[in-house]
Amino acid sequence: MWSFFARDPVKDFNYEILPENQDKSGIWTLHRGKRKTTGEPVSVFLYEVAQGTEEQTQLAKAAFKRMKTLRHPNILSYVDGLETDKSLYLVTEPITPLAAHLKARAEGGGSGELEISWGLHQIVKALSFLVNDCHLLHNNLGMWAIFVDRAGEWKLGGLDHVTSDQGEPSSLPPAKVVNPDLEKYDPPESPNSGGEKWSGDVWRLGCLIWEVFNGPLPRASSLRSLGKIPKQLVPHYCELVGANPKARPNPARFLQNCRSAGGFLSNSFVESNLFLEQIQIKEPAEKQQFFQDLSDNLDSFPEDFCKHKVLPQLLTAFEFGNAGAVVLTPLFKVGKYLSAEEYQQKIIPVIVKMFSSTDRAMRIRLLQQMEQFIQYLNEAAVNSQIFPHVVHGFTDTNPAIREQTVKSMLLLAPKLNETNLNQELMRHFARLQSRDDQGPIRCNTTVCLGKIAPYLNAGMRQRVLTSAFSRATKDPFPASRAAGVLGFAATHHYYSVSECAARILPTLCPLTVDPDKNVRDQAFKAIKSFLSKLETVSDDPSKLAEMEKDVTASAQAGGSAATWAGWAVTGVSSLTSKLIRNAPAGSEGAAAGNASTPQPSAATGATNAAGNQHLCFLLFFQVGRTSSGAMKKQSSDWSSSGWDADDSWSNEKDADGQGQSSPADEGWGNDWDDDGALAESFTPTPRNTTPSSSSAFIPKSTSASPGQEAVRLASDYNWDSAGGKGTTSDLLSSISQRASPAAASMVRRERKMK
Repeated sequence: MWSFFARDPVKDFNYEILPENQDKSGIWTLHRGKRKTTGEPVSVFLYEVAQGTEEQTQLAKAAFKRMKTLRHPNILSYVDGLETDKSLYLVTEPITPLAAHLKARAEGGGSGELEISWGLHQIVKALSFLVNDCHLLHNNLGMWAIFVDRAGEWKLGGLDHVTSDQGEPSSLPPAKVVNPDLEKYDPPESPNSGGEKWSGDVWRLGCLIWEVFNGPLPRASSLRSLGKIPKQLVPHYCELVGANPKARPNPARFLQNCRSAGGFLSNSFVESNLFLEQIQIKEPAEKQQFFQDLSDNLDSFPEDFCKHKVLPQLLTAFEFGNAGAVVLTPLFKVGKYLSAEEYQQKIIPVIVKMFSSTDRAMRIRLLQQMEQFIQYLNEAAVNSQIFPHVVHGFTDTNPAIREQTVKSMLLLAPKLNETNLNQELMRHFARLQSRDDQGPIRCNTTVCLGKIAPYLNAGMRQRVLTSAFSRATKDPFPASRAAGVLGFAATHHYYSVSECAARILPTLCPLTVDPDKNVRDQAFKAIKSFLSKLETVSDDPSKLAEMEKDVTASAQAGGSAATWAGWAVTGVSSLTSKLIRNAPAGSEGAAAGNASTPQPSAATGATNAAGNQHLCFLLFFQVGRTSSGAMKKQSSDWSSSGWDADDSWSNEKDADGQGQSSPADEGWGNDWDDDGALAESFTPTPRNTTPSSSSAFIPKSTSASPGQEAVRLASDYNWDSAGGKGTTSDLLSSISQRASPAAASMVRRERKMK
């Protein structure tokens, strides 16, 4: 009666066996399974008592006991188990038999020696643990006793025949009694020949090595044929299968011999794995160096290892180990192996958290490598969690971060909402284009604006584009002027015919006498294009609607601007190299114009310590599709002691009160009559100064208060700042110079009238 009310323990078992993919593993049947509550995958070894003999049942129970008591990283890990009168269940981590794993790898191109070297290292280490630490003998080592987890780690299993090496009698039958096919793996000597206690296990280790490289062992005599065993492993393999059992090495000594210089187990993959196993006790400096070197080695490492072993360590190092920016490069390399769903779950939360970091090196590396993860970011995360942090880079004191922030907008713009794109971003672009002291950054802001123009709404395009590109054509930096011209040309379909005639052509015509040849060439091309457009409408007024169909077109939802081809500043690249030189902090000087004596600059709180390194950037550009005459140099005027000069992502207002201005406040969207003052926002940069080697790239000093910028009209700018030296003397340059005083006097008269 009591048996009627008794519950079946199998039904209460917390794990469910999946019917497919059954593998035979000795007396056990290997099944895939999952935890009922969470769905977590597991592997289940099942032994049916009714289908086995009494000896096999005895072995199954012995293995069940050993699995519960033996714990080692290289031994198959026990998760749970159930023993009933009818069956035994052994639940382990998800694994695959080694034979099936090697077969799958062979079909996909074969397992590399790096993977096999680490696998053998793990098995020998597990065998050494049994022999030297636990004083046990495995007695069943072979392909059938090795399993591989998701990370590609080899695990030692098959503990059915494990016995003590203390000479105690064992009631367990030998492996060849249960399975006669295993007799060929037995050593040639008799059990009581007087050899070392481990001699039988290391002989079977030699058989395992032979089978890993050559396939199933047909007979014991085949061990004499080396086959595909690597040359550096041959001497140590021969020791394992030597006829003298006393000469066979202890597993620990075999491991040591193979780890010597030039040995089969001495390579970057094994070294990386050993470091990861001990990473918790390593010094911070060692971890930093390891992650730096890891990036170069990842390409040669197995994919499963990168996904399931390297990636968790990288995430842990960032989360708890303060690894910083050094983990970014290997993290993104490993991310290539993940599916879109896995990337969202594992990488994106870390990236979002990284954007809030105050570490400058991390911020700039995130911006530089944004292309690798932007596709996985959804619009909600970009607008609420990423853009608010990225936007602070526009006001950073480091030019490299400002430049990378501008470049990143090419990728972020399609995902930005109406407010962030048409208001917040335009406000910062207007400020950079008018007030940034770096000509290359002003130039790249113009380039970026043209590239993201399709994503702006029609009203913002009409307010911003003409004013912004007109401002760029008055920039003292030649590349910025060329970018303004090319911006007009690339966005020509967003302008009405009347605007082309009344605003754009009058802006472009003065550039036909620009001192820079490349600017003149681009101006002529753009003028011809706009004149052709006007002429087409003049000849056939019915084409007006077709010509202006994009003027009021809605913003693009995504994708790339197809009309923007070939005019960017080499992919919007400017700050490409760093020049570090020693100079007293807070002191800056330059030979500007005809002045040769440097003037002291205003001291700042961040640069009051003498002896700090003065960090400058060499700025290089290639404008348009030609390379000749396109490379320009721009000096910088910022002082820093390195990446950590200012770790704050401040968004404070500038000293002149323009930090939180709108695009209209910066001059964008004003009427053309008022646009004549747009160029006043620029800080002129001497164009043709020829500094000596000792003073190259020294910023121009100023006596103005910190945060205050000198303001000059572009018409007052002396294009030949070197007094005629080093500048090509041609008719157009002289015309420009003669026209400048007249333009300046006209502006002064207009101011007096106002």
